[in-house]
Amino acid sequence: MRPTTRRVLAAAAGLALLAALPACADDEKQAAENVPGVSDSEVVIGTHQPLTGPAAPGYSKISAATKAYFEHVNSKGGVHGRKIVYKVMDDGYNPANTENVVRKLVLDDKVFALLGGLGTPTHTNVLEFVKTQKVPDLFVSSGSRNWNQPDKYPTTFGWQPDYTVEGKILASYVKREFPGAKVCHFGQNDDFGRDSLAGVEQVLGPVAAKQTYTTTNQQVGPAIGALRAAGCQVVISATIPGFTALAMGQAAGQGFKAQWVVSNVGADYTTLSAQLGDKKVILEGMIADNYLPMVGDTANPWIQEFTKIHQKYNAGNPVDGNAIYGYSMAYTFVQAMLAAGPDPTREKLVEAVRKGGFRGPGLTPFRYAEGVHAGYGGVRLTKVSNGAQAYFGPAYTTDDGDGAITEFTEPPTNPPADAVPTS
Repeated sequence: MRPTTRRVLAAAAGLALLAALPACADDEKQAAENVPGVSDSEVVIGTHQPLTGPAAPGYSKISAATKAYFEHVNSKGGVHGRKIVYKVMDDGYNPANTENVVRKLVLDDKVFALLGGLGTPTHTNVLEFVKTQKVPDLFVSSGSRNWNQPDKYPTTFGWQPDYTVEGKILASYVKREFPGAKVCHFGQNDDFGRDSLAGVEQVLGPVAAKQTYTTTNQQVGPAIGALRAAGCQVVISATIPGFTALAMGQAAGQGFKAQWVVSNVGADYTTLSAQLGDKKVILEGMIADNYLPMVGDTANPWIQEFTKIHQKYNAGNPVDGNAIYGYSMAYTFVQAMLAAGPDPTREKLVEAVRKGGFRGPGLTPFRYAEGVHAGYGGVRLTKVSNGAQAYFGPAYTTDDGDGAITEFTEPPTNPPADAVPTS
């Protein structure tokens, strides 16, 4: 080939490349503009919550706290310059309603992601829809193992410890502190109760007796009577707050004096006290667990920071365990958004959570990793004494299989300035 010809071809190739560059830039800009729920000024996310119905007591306050935290973050400039808009829709803890509201959030409101959808039976009902829409489905407010199926549901992630992890740790305590006792189980008639029982029986073997309840029927007297008739000395309870109060109230009324050991999801003392009123004395001695700072620990720096936010943006609601849950989950979401980068896509957000590495208010580490979409990996035990709920003993971690239960001794992290993460 002659030099002149080579020069002509090279010049032509260069012109073609220059012509292509604006097109590539336009394509990238167009792709960014087409991300659902994301604009230059805001990112819109959504959730389904039981603002009414059987799970409303206590749980209806979670989304108010989450929204308050986002208002706080927005006042500091948002995330990568974008304000977070959190759309909260009531499903009444009814799976049929959940499907309707989630479809509206995704198809009509075109949210960027779902955050903290609450409930095992409710959120299970929308997993297939969320999967087909490829929506980031982050930090489901439930400890079901359903959320930890990355091969089946690649965009769904848990946040709190799963019920089997919790069941193993509670059962380990019972085995150690109540040797030879007749241990029974009372649980919700869905994956919540079943996953809890699986963890309990992995440690203790078959329980002496077990009873269940459904959230549509508040008549728990016969079930509690059956546990009493079985001679149960310890009852491990996988219950939401309203049914913890009902069960323990029925037990007291029947003169059934078992030791109650309750899942963290139904054991917040402030919530139960409000439901029981002058009968709250029956909560004395209740053993439970948690994995976040306790409201009563006013020296805890996370509680101090969250209380400031609460007083400014959420003062109409009590500062209880549900509020701390909402603030803590929102904190993790902001970490995930930061990790997704200044030009977020749904894929980038999912990948950011999958990589994990987040630290925050929790007492134990997250389990997030390639192939693991489960949240916190353990809990610490609590007890109600003299009208106050407090931690005792070390935190423990385990898995939902046959892994060992081990003490977790790493000290908790302190919050950044204003409890707003920077990375």
